[in-house]
Order: sequence, then C-alpha cells, then structure tokens
Amino acid sequence: MFAFLLVVGVSYYAVATSLIGLVGDYLFADRRSSDQAITEQLAVEIAPLYVNARINDLQTLLVASGGELGGRLMVLDMSGMVQADSFSELVGSLVELPEVASILTDGQTVDYGVHQLGSRQKMTFFSYVTPLNANAQWVGYSTAALTSGGQTVGLLLFSSPIQDVMQNLAKLQGKMWLYFLVTAAVASAIALLLSRIVTKPVATITRSIQRMGRGDLSVRVPVKGSGEMRKLSEAFNVMSEKLEMLDKSRNQFVSNASHELKTPLATMKILLENIIYQPDMDAAVRMDFLSDVNREINRLNMIISDLLTLVSMDSKNMRLKRETIKFAQVVKDVSHRLGMVAERRRQQIKLQISDNCEMYADTAKLTQVVYNIMDNAIKYTPEGGLIRVRLIRMGRDAILTIADNGPGIPQQDLPHIFDRFYRVDKARSRDTGGTGLGLSIVNQLVLMHGGTVSVQSEEGHGTTFTVELPIHQG
Repeated sequence: MFAFLLVVGVSYYAVATSLIGLVGDYLFADRRSSDQAITEQLAVEIAPLYVNARINDLQTLLVASGGELGGRLMVLDMSGMVQADSFSELVGSLVELPEVASILTDGQTVDYGVHQLGSRQKMTFFSYVTPLNANAQWVGYSTAALTSGGQTVGLLLFSSPIQDVMQNLAKLQGKMWLYFLVTAAVASAIALLLSRIVTKPVATITRSIQRMGRGDLSVRVPVKGSGEMRKLSEAFNVMSEKLEMLDKSRNQFVSNASHELKTPLATMKILLENIIYQPDMDAAVRMDFLSDVNREINRLNMIISDLLTLVSMDSKNMRLKRETIKFAQVVKDVSHRLGMVAERRRQQIKLQISDNCEMYADTAKLTQVVYNIMDNAIKYTPEGGLIRVRLIRMGRDAILTIADNGPGIPQQDLPHIFDRFYRVDKARSRDTGGTGLGLSIVNQLVLMHGGTVSVQSEEGHGTTFTVELPIHQG
C-alpha cells in the first residue's frame, strides 16, 4: 500500500509541478515580450545620448521613462559598470547578472530573466519544484544592447517588479498541494478497499496452500466474485481435488498391491506347512500341493512383473522403441497365439481386417496391448463364446475393436475398469489368474503412443474395447 501511495504521490507531484511550470512560463512569456519590446525601443533612443556623453539628457529620459513604466532603468558600459540610474543610487557600481553577461560577453542583443532579490540564481523551470516564497521580492530583468555603427557600446537594463505574477503562482502551488492531500486521502481509502477485496482471497488461498503443505489435501477455498480471482480459486480447487484423488489412489494402490502380494504368499505358506507337518502325506496329494505352490509362484511373478512395468511407466523411465510396423500383423500374431486357448474353451476368434495400418510404433508394447485385451475377452467369455476383432483405418487413425458376447460389465464398474487392481468379480478374476493390472497397463501404453482406449458394455450383452492409435510415419 505504501508503494501505491508513493507512486500516486510522485506522479501527482510531477504533474502539478509541470502544470505550475507551464502556467508560469505562459505568464512570464507575456511579461517578457512586453518588457523586451519596451527595452529595445528605449535602447534605440538612449544609444545616441550615451555615445555623445549627454549624461543630463540621458538621466532625464531614464527618470521619466522609469516613472511611466513603474520600474528602474540603468545604463551600463562594456565592463558592466552603471553609468546612469533612474534611481541615482547605483552609479559607479558593478552589476553581475546573467542577463548582462549575455549581452556583453555572449554577443546577444536582448535577454530576459526573473530573479529573487538577494539571490543571483536565475529562475528556471526547475524552480517550480520547490515551494515558491510569495513574500520575497521578485523582479524581472530585461536587457538590450546599446549599439553605434553596428557595434555594442553598452546596454540598457530594465528591472520591473513581478510580485503579482509570483503571488498568483504561489496560490496555484498552494492549491495543488491541497489537491494532492485530498487525492492522497482518496487514494488511501481506495487502496484500503482494494487491499481487502484483492488480498483477502489471496490470503485465504495462501493459508490453504500452507494447510496442503502440512498434508491436508481436503482443503478447498470459496469461489467468489468474478474475473482473475474467481479463476484462481477455481483452479486451486481443481488442483486440490486432483491431488486428493491422487493421494487416495496412491494409498489404495499400496493397499491393493500389499493385498495382492500377501494372498499368494499366504496360500503358499498354508500349502508348505501341510507338506512339512505331514511327512507321511500321500505322494499324489503332495504333488498336487507342490503344483499349487508353483502356480502361486507364477502368479506372484506376474504381479511383480506388472507392478514393475507400471512403476517404469510412472517414473517416465520406459521409452518406446519405435519402428515402422504393420499393426494388422500384430493383431494377427496375437490372435494366432491365443487361438489355441480359445479352441480349448470352444470359443471362436473372428478377425476382420480392412487395412494394414502401417505406423511408426513400438511393436512389443502394442503386442502387449492387443494381448491383454484379447486375453481378457477369452477369460471372461463363457465356453462356446465369440470374440470379434476388427481393425480399420479412419483418416489418420487406426481403430481396433475387440468385442465379446460374455456377461458384460455393470455400469457402476465401467468408470473404474482401467484402475489398478480393480476387478468386477474379484473371486472369479483370481481364479482366472489375472493380476488386476492388465487393463491399467493397456491404458498407459496406449497413452504413450498418443492414442485412447475406451470400453462399452452392458450386463448380459458383452463388452467392446476400442483402441484408437494415430498413424505416425517414421
């Protein structure tokens, strides 16, 4: 606020000073032209009397003219010495004024200046910066060269009081100071009002940020007013909500990961304890137990592998090894690999490929995308089901759809289908060997290629996954 008032004060003072200076220059310009005209005219009359040394006639003319003009007239020689004075007081005295020096030394013919009696400093535009002393004696000095035969032989000095002009300027300056004080008071009131309007929401946001720094991610700020502060409040609330969701997601992920890792370990512990504490166990039963342990170890490896894949993607350490590939060939290869699995379940995979969809992409990553989606379709579709795989090119995008005629996904589960460790039917998913991370990995890999993946499903009518990938050329 102090800085605001300082800027207002300096700006107003500069404007006021400039205004006073302009008014003063205008008033002095009028006086200057009048006094200089009189001085030049008298200099023409006085020059012959001064050259011919007619001192008495010269003195008489000075006294008469000075009385009519209400000022003082003096004739100076080339050394600046007074030779005649309408007041008969300074004859023989040396006059040192800038207006005299400009005639005798600099070669000018006329000059004018304003001085305060008792001070040799000439008044300039910068003199208006400081307060004017209206009670001091101010005079205007007008000088004109006395010439004979084209040569300067002396000068005429006319001094006239300009007290009326200076008093008007002093009054104007006083009014400006009064206006300045009123303006400063109004500016202070406006600054206080703006301070409450602007700084209060900023302070609220600052306190909320400090609370977030202490771990409270549920904090929100009220959205009030309009303009930039409203946008700032809305942006803060959106950021806070996303951070809170991210924190909850992270905590949920840690909890789910711990649970998923703990389950196979607990199963293996039970199986191994049975083998240890039953040394006379039947060989066939022992073999079944060991086979179960082996399956749990494989499942544990799958979970850890998928977790490491997600961690690599989250930390941005995973890089795509792009090359020019035919996406249609990737789809065909995955269909062939999973074909035997589908045959054992008496399922049919029906391919419909209308374009090779040549693109610049990572073969291994896209293979994993197609494999995870198609493997899910096979696992969660009943025996005798149909999986339709369709690949087309639409503009600059490759569109892959994988549809099954399985039980479908409930509507309340669809928004979470790509969440990590999320399962629609948790017990059944574990029976099929899933880790709950496959679709999350699919989503991340598709995003890394600049594409999108979506799902449409209805209970009892199957599920359709759609992958859209931009076709970039290497």
